[in-house]
Amino acid sequence: MRRALLLASAALAAAPVHAEPPRLVKKGDTMQLVVKGEPQLLIAGELSNSAASSAAYMAPHWARLRAMHLNTVLAPVSWELIEPEEGRFDWSSVDSMLKAARANDLKLVILWFGAWKNSMSTYVPSWVKRDQARFPRAALPNGQSVEILSTFGGQTLAADQKAYAALMAHLAAVDARDNIVVMAQVENEIGMLPVARDYSPAADAAFHAPVPRELVDYLVRHRDALVPEMRAMWVDRGARTQGNWEELFGAGDAGAEVFAAWHYARFADALTRAGKAAYALPMYVNVALNRPGRIPGEYPSGGPLPHLIDVWKAGAPSIDLLAPDIYFPNFTRIVDRYKRADNPLFIPEAHNADNPIVPANAFYAIGEHDAIGFGPFSIDSIDEAPGRLKDAYAVLDQLRPHILAAQGTDRMAGFKPRQAYDESLDYAPDTRVIGDYRFTIAYADIQRPAITPETAGYGGLIIQTGPEDYLVAGQGITVTFAPRGGDLPLAGIDRAEEGVFDADARWVAGRVLNGDQTHQGRHIRLAPGAWQIQKVRLYRYK
Repeated sequence: MRRALLLASAALAAAPVHAEPPRLVKKGDTMQLVVKGEPQLLIAGELSNSAASSAAYMAPHWARLRAMHLNTVLAPVSWELIEPEEGRFDWSSVDSMLKAARANDLKLVILWFGAWKNSMSTYVPSWVKRDQARFPRAALPNGQSVEILSTFGGQTLAADQKAYAALMAHLAAVDARDNIVVMAQVENEIGMLPVARDYSPAADAAFHAPVPRELVDYLVRHRDALVPEMRAMWVDRGARTQGNWEELFGAGDAGAEVFAAWHYARFADALTRAGKAAYALPMYVNVALNRPGRIPGEYPSGGPLPHLIDVWKAGAPSIDLLAPDIYFPNFTRIVDRYKRADNPLFIPEAHNADNPIVPANAFYAIGEHDAIGFGPFSIDSIDEAPGRLKDAYAVLDQLRPHILAAQGTDRMAGFKPRQAYDESLDYAPDTRVIGDYRFTIAYADIQRPAITPETAGYGGLIIQTGPEDYLVAGQGITVTFAPRGGDLPLAGIDRAEEGVFDADARWVAGRVLNGDQTHQGRHIRLAPGAWQIQKVRLYRYK
């Protein structure tokens, strides 16, 4: 018996120590991603679609990405690579990514390219593509199938669940101690093309059946908080609680798209539950957005679009968040809709990585909306000549402890010029109240204001670190300030200095700024073209 106990104790001692899986934790009025007990800010980039399929292709990129001050890489894992034959799994592509990320001190967000990627079903294995009887396709109104798997294929869901759960189980086995993988994306940019919904026989039968009770009950419970488009579709039609999709949500594309969204959401929820049963990582669904004036099917119909968030929240409660992929100029207006009490903000794709507006978008999402992470697309395409993104990410990396400390509080704000979809720019200054001071942010030299193509890429954030102490970071901004109230109506600069935070998070001061650099004590200015940090102490006087 004693020998058995000693052997058991030795076996337990030799067993790998598993950390708690990464998780989302509430902090103040927001949520943070916590890994091994520490909050994370994902300073990220997403690989181009085929990059991760080749370890040889990726070999030179990992170190360059880390040198760009990324701490996280969003990397696809495709069904066709991990299960080339049904029931036989090949983890070589996954394991090579884990090894390289670990060696370069990078985290990973896994993007599951399963049943759908950009609406289509081209990343599924050959044995799925070739068996249309077992894995049915969605159909057009004339009966013609498209290369999009139908949400009504029961065996499609079962096979996708099996593969995704196997991936999560593998990650639990090989990465639960290190937590290199911190989140997982379920499918990619789900949505129906080129029409609003699937017209296969099974879909037609479901479309003419009653709307599921779960969706109706959700709408009833959240009636006062529905997004405006859903309110118009349902409440303005009488808020009916019985009937089919057209009766509750309207004829034509309106009801058809809500129907598509519900069934995509139910499929994604079932897939998520299967994955979390194997390894309970935070999981999200991303969305391809709709252009103004386009009808469902001209964009991926039924994804978690702004007007369909309520349908997805009702149909996919296991999914932790809905994440917009943003390639449109009206970035601020889009992210304003996705940061909700029930939806922490994460931006997995925001323009291509070489777009000059990307850094300002990152500062806005993180500073204004407590985003848990931000990543432009095709990051591997610029890592040899990263330009301003590298400099902006260096600033975010230095500020990371202060950002994480300020999340969920009223001590941080982000800002950038507001653009409309047509790229027209709203030049009006922004105002933010932080602590006892009101800040006004102009996006050019306030003495000689001008709008140029570069102005859209100006921006930054302010973090309060003490009663009168602030960090101001960004580029192309001029900041003025005034007390919020009290007996001393004016505010001045006690001290302003430029500098950096070193690897140990200690402030290393550069120039002490005054005179022309502060307009004789009237403002804080971060010139265009160089992402930087200034440490500022204000004071009041009369």
